[in-house]
Formats: sequence, C-alpha cells, structure tokens
Amino acid sequence: MESKKPNLICIIADQLRYQSLGYTGDVKAITPHIDAFSKESTDLCNTVSGHPVCAPFRASLFTGKYTTSTGMVINEIRMNPDHRSFAHVLNDNGYNAGLIGKWHLYADEWGKHTDPKNSFIPPGPDRLGFDGLFAAYNFHHTYYGESAYYHLDTPEKIYADKYEPDFQTDMAIEKMTEYSASDKPFALFLAVGTPHDPWNKKNIPPEYYEKFKDVEFPFPENYLPDNDPYADGLWGHMNEQERERMHEWMRVYYAMTANLDDNVGRILDTVDRLGLRENSIVVFTSDHGECFGAHGRRAKNTFYEEAVRVPFLMRLPEQYENKKCDACFNTVDIMPTLLSLMGLPVPEEAEGSDISELLKTGKGPEPEGALMMCTGKTADYGDGHEWRAVRTKRYTYAVYRVDGSEHLYDNLADPYQMNNLAGRSEYKTVRDELHDMMWKKMNKINDTFEANSYYMENWIRNRHIMKTDTLHADVDLDELEKRYK
Repeated sequence: MESKKPNLICIIADQLRYQSLGYTGDVKAITPHIDAFSKESTDLCNTVSGHPVCAPFRASLFTGKYTTSTGMVINEIRMNPDHRSFAHVLNDNGYNAGLIGKWHLYADEWGKHTDPKNSFIPPGPDRLGFDGLFAAYNFHHTYYGESAYYHLDTPEKIYADKYEPDFQTDMAIEKMTEYSASDKPFALFLAVGTPHDPWNKKNIPPEYYEKFKDVEFPFPENYLPDNDPYADGLWGHMNEQERERMHEWMRVYYAMTANLDDNVGRILDTVDRLGLRENSIVVFTSDHGECFGAHGRRAKNTFYEEAVRVPFLMRLPEQYENKKCDACFNTVDIMPTLLSLMGLPVPEEAEGSDISELLKTGKGPEPEGALMMCTGKTADYGDGHEWRAVRTKRYTYAVYRVDGSEHLYDNLADPYQMNNLAGRSEYKTVRDELHDMMWKKMNKINDTFEANSYYMENWIRNRHIMKTDTLHADVDLDELEKRYK
C-alpha cells in the first residue's frame, strides 16, 4: 500500500525579524523552543521576504508568484482569486487543508479592517482553495477582548476568550488532533499576528512583559536620527515621541516573541504527542521584519536586512543532508519547494524556484540570488517609494525608481549595511553584475518597474485587483532597463 503523504504544519509569525531570536545570536531574546527546534531542523539561513509587507508576502506564499504577478501591490486591496494556489494543489491530492489566523488578502477599504465586510472572507474562490477549516480574519493587530476575533463561514465575529495567539494555538492543537485521526494527510497554516505592533503593555500578557521590563534596548548600531527620505511618511517615518518610545516598543516586541516561542513549543509538543513527527514537515517562518530605527526607518517595506531577512526553519521527516542551507531562499520559492518535498505537483504558473533536491542531497540547482521588490506605500496609494533589489549570499543591490539611485552593500563585511558601495569605482563590476542579474529576473516575470499609480490606473478598480494577463503588453523591456542604468 502506498505510504501516506507527509503532513505539513506551517507557523507564520508577523513582523518577526531574523535578528531577534536566540538561535541567530540575540542574547536578549527568550526563545528556547524555537532555538531547540533550530537544532533539529534545516535552517535556511539566507531566507528573505521578497516583498516585505503583510499582504504581498501572503499572496506570494500561497501562489509562488511575485507581487507584479499577484497584483497585491499594497496592503489594503482585494486579491483576484484567479490563481492556482497551494491549497488547490492540496485539495487535488487528498489533503485536509486548514488555515487559522490572519489572511490579509481581502480588504478593499483603507482603515476599515474591522468591519465584517472587510474582515470576513466568505466561502468560495476568495479563500484560494481553503475550503475546509478557515478560522480567519482579514487583519487586526490588537489581541485582547473585542479586538481579538475570527470568522468561520458567516460574518459573525467569534471572540477569543484569552490572549489571541494562545487561543489560536489552542485551536491549532485541537485541529491537529482531529486531523491525526483521519486517514487523509493534512496541511495546517497557523498565521499568528504577533509580534506586529502596537507595542504597548495592554497588548501582551503581563507575565511576558515582566521578563523584559528592566531590559535595556538601545538604538541599533545603524540607527539614524533623521527619517529616510525614501520611506513613506505614515508607515516608515518616526516623530520625536515615537523615537522616545522605541525602547519600550522593543520590550513589548521581545515579550510578544517570547509568548510566540511558548506557543511554538506547544505545537511541537503536540506533534510528538500525536505521533506525527515521523510523517510531518514543520515550518517556522515570518512574513517580514522590523527596522526599529535602523537607517532612519521603522516598520518594513525596505530592502535593508532588518526588514527583509526572516527565519525559515523546516523540520523534515527524513534526515536530509543539508542541515544549514545558505541558498538564497525567497518567498516565491516556499510553495514550489514544500510541494516537491511533499511529493505533490508544482503549478506551472509558479515563478519561484524548487530547491528540494538541494535540501535532500546537498547538491542540485539553487537560485543565484533573490529578487525583492516594493511596488508602493504600505497600505495606501502613492508614487515615489518603489524599488527593486537583488540579494545574493554576500551582497544586496537595490535601485529606487523615483531617481534611479543605487545601493550596494557587502552584507558579510558590513552586516549593518552602513557603507553604500554603489558609487565606488572598485565595485563597478560587482554593481553591474548585480544590476544585470536583477533585470534578468525582472524580465523573466515581465516586471516593468512601474510607479504605484500605474497599477491603480491599469490593474485595480475600487481596490479590487482585476485580471492581470494583459498587463505590460506594450512595454519595451530593453528600453526600460536603459532608463534605470
């Protein structure tokens, strides 16, 4: 009899950066369960968020496509469901597929995210194939009382009776127990809202805040007192009061991460208790990071390491060769790689790379670099912030659309990215090679480096993404590349 296909348990944190975990070297982090998990997992230590914003990341995760193909160019718009998704493949291959937590692909009104017409995703195509358990909400970031809720198959809000991440973990454990009794394999995605802001004491259980109340969190080494002019003002800039609160924000952020760690531990204990370890892939990752003043920025939506570099730990049923994989692993690569490891077909339209052979044997093709992008502000329309970048194992190269300015950082010699090498003659060859690599990747997916307003005018109607197969048809890619060189 054919052996049962492997289960998948995928835990997705929100705004958790790679740098703020114990196993990555942060001595202030209290993450013993994640640290222990890292020792028995494959650590994809060069994983980046290809578009470090909540909705674009999730669209890429579930489709294996870049933002310029999914259309999720800012946060608060509604995704076109005309994509073959991760869940569609799972359904076609006999899986129970479930999702708990944040969805962030359905809003169509800026700032009205708690209104059920935005927070409730009705059964049907907008769930991208998640036709079973869908205990979700579009998005919110306060985790107690009437601010902590989810929907099932009606607009009625179901409120958490405790701290939301704890409640969501309870639900995941209950569902894993139910799934494990079935003859069908299962895939469960747990999309937790923490450690996303707001970072105040009311948004974290007191016992976790107590762990950090006396811990000093200085500004990072690459902190700048002036706002980055390329950051959008509402989400990337900081006023003086916010800068003064930064140290307290970090206490709450680390407290949220400690709570997240305990819940990861509970999930892992459940995997063992139910006897699922030998036939389950367990993933822990995050959608993007947080700058906390680095480079004169807060939040995400930039190519700097604090925003794009994320943890990606994957415990596999078999002891594969590559326990610490330094391949340049991108958001679009997650679905193709996981589906292949599960023995499932990868949709032809997926744009990411499958590195499963590299993970299994330590050999095989790997991406030469990761293409990263920003297609506008975080959650509202506005031109002037768009960039493209490519990150290799050593370098980050980026260019802003608004003025063609270039950035080049040696991430090994300069991990805080404080020295822009783009204008130095001795790095011209490196800069040109990375420029060409970036444009080659962009051309492959027909990314024409448009202003944000282009999508608003040609792609989106009333914050709903329309069909995308005719976009960019008349653009001369070679001419466009010359404009940004």
